[in-house]
Amino acid sequence: MTTVEDRRDATTATPAHPLAMTRTAEVDRVREALAAAGLLTETVRFAFFAPEEPPKEQVLAHREGDPVDRRFRVVLLDLATGRSWDTVVSATSGQVVSSREIDPPREGQPPIIDAEFELIEDILNADEGWVAALRKRGIDPATVRAVPLSAGVYDYPDEVGRRIVRSFGFRQDHERDHPWAHPIDGLVAYVDLTDRRVTRIVDVAAPPVPATSGNFDDPEVQGPPLESLKPIEITQPEGRSFTVDDGRVRWGKWDLRIGFNEREGLTLHQISFDGRPVCYRASVAEMVVPYADPAPTRFWQNYFDCGEYMFARYADSLQLGCDCLGDIHYVDAVIADDLGRPKTITNAICMHEEDYGVLWKHSDLFTQSREVRRQRRLVISFFTPIGNYDYGFYWYLYLDGTIQLEVKATGVVFTAAYPEGGNDYATEVAPGLGAPYHQHLFSARLDMTVDGVRNAVEEVEAGPVPMGEGNPYGNAFRQRRTRLTRESQAQRRADGSVVRSWHIINPEKRNALGRPVGYALLPEGKATLLADPASSIHARATFATNHLWVTRYDPAQRYPAGDFVNQNPGGAGLPAWVQADRDIDGEDVVVWHTFGTTHFPRPEDWPVMPVDYTGFTLKPVGFFDRNPALDVPPTRSAHCHAGQEGAGDGH
Repeated sequence: MTTVEDRRDATTATPAHPLAMTRTAEVDRVREALAAAGLLTETVRFAFFAPEEPPKEQVLAHREGDPVDRRFRVVLLDLATGRSWDTVVSATSGQVVSSREIDPPREGQPPIIDAEFELIEDILNADEGWVAALRKRGIDPATVRAVPLSAGVYDYPDEVGRRIVRSFGFRQDHERDHPWAHPIDGLVAYVDLTDRRVTRIVDVAAPPVPATSGNFDDPEVQGPPLESLKPIEITQPEGRSFTVDDGRVRWGKWDLRIGFNEREGLTLHQISFDGRPVCYRASVAEMVVPYADPAPTRFWQNYFDCGEYMFARYADSLQLGCDCLGDIHYVDAVIADDLGRPKTITNAICMHEEDYGVLWKHSDLFTQSREVRRQRRLVISFFTPIGNYDYGFYWYLYLDGTIQLEVKATGVVFTAAYPEGGNDYATEVAPGLGAPYHQHLFSARLDMTVDGVRNAVEEVEAGPVPMGEGNPYGNAFRQRRTRLTRESQAQRRADGSVVRSWHIINPEKRNALGRPVGYALLPEGKATLLADPASSIHARATFATNHLWVTRYDPAQRYPAGDFVNQNPGGAGLPAWVQADRDIDGEDVVVWHTFGTTHFPRPEDWPVMPVDYTGFTLKPVGFFDRNPALDVPPTRSAHCHAGQEGAGDGH
């Protein structure tokens, strides 16, 4: 059984809650207001559109029936001049609330939009230098697919204030051929998007174009299907256990809201458990993919998929049995296209329950008691392709109060020619085909409200005790706790050797044992940004140099690399904000967590990559006085009979 979010009010009704999902009628109202204000012309496009959420205190004070002013932030880009404006519009009143022109050399550029990407092949094929470079390689320009990518910021005075992309070429041998298998290496074009011209050709080598096939969807490449796999069916005969009402989700003891915007994708709001607030807002607010190859044609490869591309605007329409399995509830997402028209991504968000093995169990020696309960989780997810990669974001809520985020990375690795002498910065994944080393680093913005808005953060780790007085046999270790009191102190890295974690506590609320209630952020603790501290990408992605940042809440501080990441010179976002060194001890705080993977590609990642996983966990620590899942009932199943010999409990 599947259902889709009720669409009866999606076009006209005024939302009753400040954080309700975006309506198509609201997108229309915003576009009409901008047009009436004279801000839309034939050459002006929407480069960004998202709800402008009210400050936290206003949302928390909202009560049913209160008036709601629905505002949206729109970044406008004039394709003819390159000028851009940051605007806020009230869809409720139909008025432009604010508008200011963006200063690109200082602030950065708006994200790259579809209308610009679509121009690239025509621009390249009109350039004599590009065509000549292809001809000398014996390549017909008509067979070349351009891959334009964000440019970053380097020592090119002619690029200051200009909208620039850098483009590779990949040969496509036929209509169904995946060009990622045929990179045209040693060649890159720099393109001015406003002037629509190539400003520079870098042509340093002409290695053979790899001839291997990347057509993973070709049965000849796949080989005979594995017919021994039998179907798996997941059913809930009595229906699902959760409800969804205009973005409000209730499941078990959980109560929260979901949202969606083109920059962050899926967002979670006002997450509470058993009536107690845990987190006000959770999202992946940025991600950066820095590449390791220092070659003259590749040193600049560093992509901010959220801030430079608004990657969630490409979110997939998910399919039952393919992307989601079980008793599924889908939610559509409404965004705006380049012209400011509403675009509905059907089935953008997938929600379902999953069995997750044993929740708790004990077979007692003395009482002969045998009790087992099964864990399950609510899954809220979306998937988005961006260029060669595909990313899935899966938020999990568990019966014991645990929250988890899992990111799934798949798709096609970025490719290059692989020389006979090898490459210190890439793996050969197929004959003559290389995949450069790179990282996927995500920044989760966690606006915590653990039993209230006044929280603090403690760093907690294991501390071995030296052998001696009080520890004569050397077995002792204890817990070390350090309160992070200011923003300057709360820039930390994980350390698995001492199982370092960070506890977000409420100093004003105590559990039955007299300790502050809290939730622990449990990091994976993998590598942070590996680029040199003097590098351009280090300056632009400083958020990725620490696993943890804690800042004082400010409604304007939303994105860890700044509002305008594309061609931003660096220093924006977290490194700028923490210079204020605000007090964060028992205040309204936001926790920023960097996590991700360092990818040394394998031959097994070609021609399409099996999913790689990364993420983090938020786990209650003293938030409850005892196991909060004692009330989960036994499984009602013909296969599970408590107290009977051989009762199955799975894994």
